[in-house]
Amino acid sequence: MPGGVPYIISNEAAERFSFYGMRTILVVFMTQYLWLMDGPGGQKMSETQATAYYHDFVAWVYFTPMIGALLADIFLGKYRTIIYLSLVYCAGHAALAFMGTAGDSKWWLFMGLTLITLGSGGIKPCVSAHVGDQFGKNNSHLLTKIYNWFYFSINAGSVVSTLMTPWLLKWYGPHWAFGVPGVLMALATLLFWMGRKKFIHIPPGGKKFTRELFSREGLVAIGKLLPLYLFIAMFWALFDQTGSSWVFQAQDMNRHFLGIDWLESQIQAINPLLILTFIPLFTFVVYPAIDKVYKLTALRKIGIGLFLAAAAFGIVTLSQSWIDQGQRPSVAWQLLAYALLTASEVMVSIVALEFSYTQAPRNMKSLIMATFLLSVWAGNFLTSAINKAIIIPQASAQELSLGFDQKPQSGDEINLPDPNQTYGLHSIDPQSDTQVDTFLQKLSDSVIETGSFPPLNTLTPPIDRWGNPWHIQQLNSVTIRLSSNGADREQKTKWDYNLLLTLQEPQKADQESWSDFLRPEQTWLESRKKALSVTSEEPAGENPYAFQAQSSIGGGSKLEGASYFRFFTYLMLATAILFVPFAFFYKEKTYLQS
Repeated sequence: MPGGVPYIISNEAAERFSFYGMRTILVVFMTQYLWLMDGPGGQKMSETQATAYYHDFVAWVYFTPMIGALLADIFLGKYRTIIYLSLVYCAGHAALAFMGTAGDSKWWLFMGLTLITLGSGGIKPCVSAHVGDQFGKNNSHLLTKIYNWFYFSINAGSVVSTLMTPWLLKWYGPHWAFGVPGVLMALATLLFWMGRKKFIHIPPGGKKFTRELFSREGLVAIGKLLPLYLFIAMFWALFDQTGSSWVFQAQDMNRHFLGIDWLESQIQAINPLLILTFIPLFTFVVYPAIDKVYKLTALRKIGIGLFLAAAAFGIVTLSQSWIDQGQRPSVAWQLLAYALLTASEVMVSIVALEFSYTQAPRNMKSLIMATFLLSVWAGNFLTSAINKAIIIPQASAQELSLGFDQKPQSGDEINLPDPNQTYGLHSIDPQSDTQVDTFLQKLSDSVIETGSFPPLNTLTPPIDRWGNPWHIQQLNSVTIRLSSNGADREQKTKWDYNLLLTLQEPQKADQESWSDFLRPEQTWLESRKKALSVTSEEPAGENPYAFQAQSSIGGGSKLEGASYFRFFTYLMLATAILFVPFAFFYKEKTYLQS
């Protein structure tokens, strides 16, 4: 192995710790913590909004590699580009750690994520191309091994941070949870600088890069790879939801597994843990075994991986269908889906990374790696766009005028209730007020008697003011939603009247753990709410319905529950089927450094 490889591998492990540690807790932070950072009065972010913002961030992290690639291949070279942008990366982590200390926390969040987008995205294509540059024709046979080790280091850093940062967030809060990954990013920068005299330094291509890019050879290479990256983009549209929709699903599952009560965001650690197992397993066992009966090319591996991704989302869809029925399935089902998705990642991501390097002309290595990373941008952009499209907006104060039998016109008198009003819909729909309260009282009697909501098919919904029955939907084992179509008489619009009913489950004490001596008596959220005098639930015994009820007008999602995951399952299956003829007709051409 070339002498610079250990510095690159250790740098990658520390850098991935910092990135995945921050990314692991991002949706939980946005939905549960951000509204408390600047004091009382903040508004919680919905899960659909957080999912859209999360995928916006991930998308742009994988768009900025094009900037880093052009800087490296034309002007600075890979080494200097990595060093300079790593400092920007460190500044982004510092901004996240300082949220809540001064100014608007949303501004700090935006600034921190923007700097991380530039830093993390900018160095991505350079590092993966830089490790390939350490090899020439005489030791090119080691490329597969080194890219496996490269990916191994990514997941070694990821598994530690995925387990640690959710724990830090719960017990010590956002400053520590975002600050520790920042320290690891500084360490990654130092490790890379220490290897500066050991590296093979490929100088920037300058005019040679431009000539090669616009040559017939360069254009053909890019033209052949772009369709491949569109297929891989669909894989990333599904895979990166392990940090968003899969986290929210885990909240509704039984997370007591292997004797441990897992935090919802810690479940993501199973992916890098499996990667550490699957890389040697696939390299030395699975691939050779399949190769004996079916010649495995790089594109055939990718094709198999796409079908595995569809199967993984099929399992998640099944789990969600049970949740939609009010059950609480074991998180082991999600772990099974993770196993299939991780096998898919080994066959799609790792193979495509090495394949992209070998198919790139010599002076275009960083650019092609950046183009490969654009597939991650495209996949997350698609997921974000879908989530934004299915958000049901809330009617504004200017649009709402209660007491009319149709959507209000401009100039109508406004008599707006508190959108976060608790118990009943007294001021939202006065004509059906009695029916709603009667329904809630009967539901309460059943809950007090059995400790759970009765089967929905045994409930007779009240009638709204327009003569239509309210809709009753099970969201999970402790939550149902009562909703009226509202003034426009259409379901899932901003005129819907919604009442969210959540069982008041008694809080259970945390089980004894080896880490008890490391944590304070209260979680950061409990301490913060107490300091700000913020209460989220009624005291025990004062709730007349034995459950918490929260009303709203509009809001929610047009595609939710199992139907959301089913949509992506079919999308992935169609992509895998279309990939087969593309792989059959693709003609490979390999380029290596001399």
